[in-house]
Amino acid sequence: MERQYTVADLVADILPRIGVSTVFGIVSVHNIPMLDAIGQRNALRYVMARGEMGGAHMADAYARVSGHLGVLFTSTGPGMANAIPGLVEARFAGSPVLHITGQTATKHIDRDAGTVHDVPGQTAMLAAACKAAYRVRSANEAFGVLVRAAAEALSAPRGPVSVEIPIDLQRAPIARPAGLDALALPIAAPLPPNPSELDAAAEILAAAKRPMLWLGNGAKQARAAAMRLMGLGFGAVSSWNGRGIVPEDHPMTLGGLHGNGSPRVQSFYESVDAMLVVGSRLRGHETGDFSLKLPKTLIHVDCDATANGRTYPNTLFVHGDAALAMEGIAERLSGGTALDHGFAEDFAAMHARARDEYLATLGPYAGFPDAIRAALPRDGVWVRDITISNSTWGNRIFPIYDPLTAVHPVGAAIGPGLALGIGAAIAADGRKTIAMCGDGGFSLGMCELWTVAQERPDLVTMVMNDGGYGVIRHIQDAVADGRQFGHDLLTPDLGGLAALAGLPFFKVSSAESVGAVLSQAFAVKGPALVEVDMRAIGAVPPYAPYATMGKHAERARQ
Repeated sequence: MERQYTVADLVADILPRIGVSTVFGIVSVHNIPMLDAIGQRNALRYVMARGEMGGAHMADAYARVSGHLGVLFTSTGPGMANAIPGLVEARFAGSPVLHITGQTATKHIDRDAGTVHDVPGQTAMLAAACKAAYRVRSANEAFGVLVRAAAEALSAPRGPVSVEIPIDLQRAPIARPAGLDALALPIAAPLPPNPSELDAAAEILAAAKRPMLWLGNGAKQARAAAMRLMGLGFGAVSSWNGRGIVPEDHPMTLGGLHGNGSPRVQSFYESVDAMLVVGSRLRGHETGDFSLKLPKTLIHVDCDATANGRTYPNTLFVHGDAALAMEGIAERLSGGTALDHGFAEDFAAMHARARDEYLATLGPYAGFPDAIRAALPRDGVWVRDITISNSTWGNRIFPIYDPLTAVHPVGAAIGPGLALGIGAAIAADGRKTIAMCGDGGFSLGMCELWTVAQERPDLVTMVMNDGGYGVIRHIQDAVADGRQFGHDLLTPDLGGLAALAGLPFFKVSSAESVGAVLSQAFAVKGPALVEVDMRAIGAVPPYAPYATMGKHAERARQ
């Protein structure tokens, strides 16, 4: 008897047709039919995470580095709930993640009847964490729901979308959809800006003598348009999730040194007579809860109308696609601008001094950004956790050349670094990837080291080991009058852990050796683990704003 085609078969068939080649997840009772169908076809790489949270972070990073859809499979209830932190981070980052989860049988859903893994209100939980959440309510609607979910994840503003498929419907027979073979996702077309708004923006910018761009996540696919404005003499700066849109060896970009923690950059903004903010929320985390003083004349471009005035007031709001808006403005400026011909020279001098001044605040770690950058190939991927090393220099001054080569926890959560590194390395497909984790963050996701051992991605995991939560120590010093509590950690011997996982191990015991040691680790084919012994090298000084607060607290104690 010929086997019937089912909804589970549809799930396995639709993913390759929408450009998916890799999926992440954990098999469980309420997703077995779907994963069985994937296994029978052998058309997708299935990466077995050790926890749903890790799998969600892997799918997120995979999406960021590939520029396409990251896919996660989980089971119902507890498995779904375990994935929520990763889905929340994907939403922070604007990552197109398709989360496919099981559900209890339709006759039991939302009845609180105590069936296995049942969580009444699961859809609401997912809707709160994601851009959108859908439930397949009949077998025949599965195709349409999956198409809509994938398209919505990939439509601007991008984000994670969840689909629940009850276990009985996964097994339900259906006719193979006629539209499957010629499927093209109905991704929303880029939103054309209003020409009158572009005219008004161009009029302001044409009169500007010292114009700048602030580029955010929404401009990641708009490099050509941004570079066209750079060619007209604009300076640039990036949000931490928009870095690399302008390669950071370009003489007219500050990269992530956008002023928070750099008084010289903030002073320079006083001379900037117009700033074009494109695809950025100007988030409180990056602007010192909006205390960063930006130029008075702000033109804000965003495809989301609710971004208008949400964080900073603006002179003009342009509602539309980042690339179309910048192209339209550049076209209108092609006749010339009032650019100050000394602007480029002033910008370069300010940037060099600001970077040197910032490096001088890093103590023994001042050489780390350039040493690691020199060891990592230009097309290598820079992944980092929220460790103190990232908060001080990883987000700000480590040079990034392409937006698809930088991944960090935009939501500022501790712990995703290793899992993000795995997803990024798999998407990088042989290009070198480094994931910088603190020992505290590494402990939270340590189980995924066995995913590394099994999948063998080309990933160097660098653990900055200071024996505790370095960021928290600085915060407690600043806001709790120096009383430190709950910050020291007992962690395993990392060399022994690497041996247990079958990974090559390297150790950095001096600041001067970091580049050489990492070069050895990068020479390894496949994964390696590197420990940076911060107790031997020295502590990372506090970062803004806690450096200033810490000084005040110290004076108060004297």
